[in-house]
Amino acid sequence: MARTESPATSSSPSHSSDEDEEERRNLVPQNDAKPLPLRRSPPSSSFEIAPAVPPRVGFRLWSSRPYLLAFSLPLILVLLFFSLGLGRLFQGVSFVPVASSSSSGGDLMRESELRALYLLKNQQTELFRLWNLTLSPGAAPSPPPFLPPNSTSAPNSTSPVKADQPKAPISSPTLDEFRSALIKQIKLNKEIQSALLSSHRFGNLSAEASDENVGTDLAGPGVGLCRKVDKSADRRTIEWKPKKDRFLFAICLSGQMSNHLICLEKHMFFAALLDRVLVLPSAKVDYQYDRVLDINHINECLGRKVVISFDEFAEMKKNKMKIDRFICYIASPPCFLDEDHTKRLRNTGLSLAKAEAAWPEDAKLKTQKKRVVGDIIHKFSSNDEVIAIGDMFYADVEEEWVMQPGGPLAHKCKTVIQPSRLIYLTAQRFVQTFLGSNFIALHFRRHGFLKFCNEKKESCFFPIPQAAECILRVAEKANAPVIYLSTDATEIETNLLQSLVVLGDKQIPLFKRPSHNSAEKWDALLYRNRLGGDSQVEAMLDKTICAMSSVFIGASGSTFTEDIIRLRRAWESDSKCDEYLCQGELPNYIAENE
Repeated sequence: MARTESPATSSSPSHSSDEDEEERRNLVPQNDAKPLPLRRSPPSSSFEIAPAVPPRVGFRLWSSRPYLLAFSLPLILVLLFFSLGLGRLFQGVSFVPVASSSSSGGDLMRESELRALYLLKNQQTELFRLWNLTLSPGAAPSPPPFLPPNSTSAPNSTSPVKADQPKAPISSPTLDEFRSALIKQIKLNKEIQSALLSSHRFGNLSAEASDENVGTDLAGPGVGLCRKVDKSADRRTIEWKPKKDRFLFAICLSGQMSNHLICLEKHMFFAALLDRVLVLPSAKVDYQYDRVLDINHINECLGRKVVISFDEFAEMKKNKMKIDRFICYIASPPCFLDEDHTKRLRNTGLSLAKAEAAWPEDAKLKTQKKRVVGDIIHKFSSNDEVIAIGDMFYADVEEEWVMQPGGPLAHKCKTVIQPSRLIYLTAQRFVQTFLGSNFIALHFRRHGFLKFCNEKKESCFFPIPQAAECILRVAEKANAPVIYLSTDATEIETNLLQSLVVLGDKQIPLFKRPSHNSAEKWDALLYRNRLGGDSQVEAMLDKTICAMSSVFIGASGSTFTEDIIRLRRAWESDSKCDEYLCQGELPNYIAENE
């Protein structure tokens, strides 16, 4: 399915042309499932200790005796202890050294505090027992993020449910909320114990000393609603072992940079199938890829020379650069070439063979047919030295194979196509300077998106108040202090959005990448290497920052978002809270078309 390129951020005005180009592109569909509306809890009082358990979890807990007893019994005992003066029953029970005091009232208070500590420790033990139950193998897995509607990969989408199959006691989303509530209560329990012990510490004795039998390290991958997505060990791959004297000349014309990267990845797949070296296009007819991509990384990952630049190709061929055969995957227009692009190719010194369609009958079709490996090898195998197949962005070839995390090629890296080292380091420095380890990234596509989305069957352009509600739903789960905003929206739109992104009584900052300031050093590498101010470099920098976030909210229908998702899956930074903005919803107000 065709997808649309999206600009990086409003900090670069030149990005606005990117959306204009995309007015002729189709968009990626959203999930059909409509999530429940956000529930806002009333402002908490100054005496409230912890946030309430989510409503659905609460219902399950109060309807289940073990959970009810586990939570309520210790609290009831604490209340009875203080209200009825039961401390006398436990005189002589001591857990930490207590200094002698002439005041019997002080002794009683200390005994009461220690008894409360004892009960809290029992409660903590029970909470950990419940936590361990949530990690049992029978727990239902959460659905994968960014699952398209009616996907054949959806769990149990086509399998009938057996009559004797037991139902899970807690559904997957409810289980996640229950686990999150448990974590909060365990941490709160620990804080209370520390506060009670603070007046009873002597020498090297600490709160941790009295808690040596109960571990509280909850930072593992299975913790919280927004934990990392489990990775599949299986990946379908193909070896790329090209012949040194056979070449595939890449031609990518559709849309902006993200579209071209998808086109390049498909060219790599074809080059591997046809045993050819891939020649990157000249900067005179396409982007200067070595400014944004790590080209050497590609060859290092494959362990051999599989990709060469246009300049290397020109040096190799001297003054005899020629495309010996033009076999067009796209039938109409042939190879997706127009007269202007053909002229620009010739101006680089290339001689072009006459274009021929691999499947002439496809010219009458509105959408591309799905093709498989056998079709490609049959139609594009040739003994000619240099061949070209035209733009591949719209090619529908083994899409699940090509678009899987890590790509379709056998290699020793996490991903083959990734940002240059300078951009990657700059993104790391930006995160360390402004965002920290826990932040949400939001790609908020606006410019030109209203018309695009409203021409779809299901619009994907949301009013700002509705968008804010969707963002808050993710923010509640992610518990991140800041949101990185990659957007082409106007200042008045982002100001309104910021005013509405308020959780409880606290506003969550929406932070955009600032313009260059020589006093700030996070982007010094780019300017030192003459990459600063390049709109494509800045767009790739935005993608890289988003790919490093704890949680990502994308724009449905944008290939800018899709490229971020590709990087997150390859770098294993994607979380179970990743989603498209207002995924599964329709705008609550849609304007009429012209």
